Amino acid sequence: MTAAVVPIRAAATDAAGPPLLALEGVTLSFGGVRAINDVSFDVRKGEIRAIIGPNGAGKTSMLNVINGFYHPQQGTITYKGTVRRRMRPYDAASQGIARTFQNVALFKGMTTLDNIMAGRTLKMKRGFLWQCLRYGPALSEEIENRRAVEEIIDFLEIEAIRKTPVGKLPYGLQKRVELARALAMDPELLLLDEPMAGMNLEEKEDMSRYILDVNRLWGTTIALIEHDMGVVMDLSDRVVVLDYGVKIADGAPEEVQKNQDVIDAYLGVPH
Repeated sequence: MTAAVVPIRAAATDAAGPPLLALEGVTLSFGGVRAINDVSFDVRKGEIRAIIGPNGAGKTSMLNVINGFYHPQQGTITYKGTVRRRMRPYDAASQGIARTFQNVALFKGMTTLDNIMAGRTLKMKRGFLWQCLRYGPALSEEIENRRAVEEIIDFLEIEAIRKTPVGKLPYGLQKRVELARALAMDPELLLLDEPMAGMNLEEKEDMSRYILDVNRLWGTTIALIEHDMGVVMDLSDRVVVLDYGVKIADGAPEEVQKNQDVIDAYLGVPH
């Protein structure tokens, strides 16, 4: 890790802090298929909260509800003390919710630097004409935002690929660039959808280190979906388990790992 990088946020609060996000009785259906069924849980400020379960359990649908891509038929979402029936994507982004995706969603023809700069869009307040002219206040604003992006590039150790089109990068580095773009939003709540998917052991170790540092050094609250149980148990403060859209367990990693319903539905037993 580059020692000279200054964290954008202050140190993380205790994981036993108040809820930053709370979902109560959330139900989401697609036609006759119920993807999420009366699920309630919260994410405390400063923690790493894991959401696990077998394929088709409703994990990604839950992240889509949180950031407003899906609108639940029932239930409420409370974010930073405000209760609402649904979250709109723009409100989620403007109020500090950023995310990565299960399948990398980058602008493949753009460079690493330009992809990460796209994450600063909501931070740029000058109008379209000023941005086109790149003069005066607009230029000063762009320089300020580029400085923040360069800090993230240093933090994630991707200086060597800053001018490389992301479509030419290996998958592991693309996942890191996507994380960088999400961090460029300076989020209070970071949603990570399978950040380790498709990575080898070394890449997983690197990504785990970055996630921990984002949480502990920058103070960013994180909710992540992950299938690698070693990663989940090492990184998370608390774990919620979904199975066919229903919550079957919620608690500390060591408690969830011993829960018989979780073992039967997801973890299995050693042979």
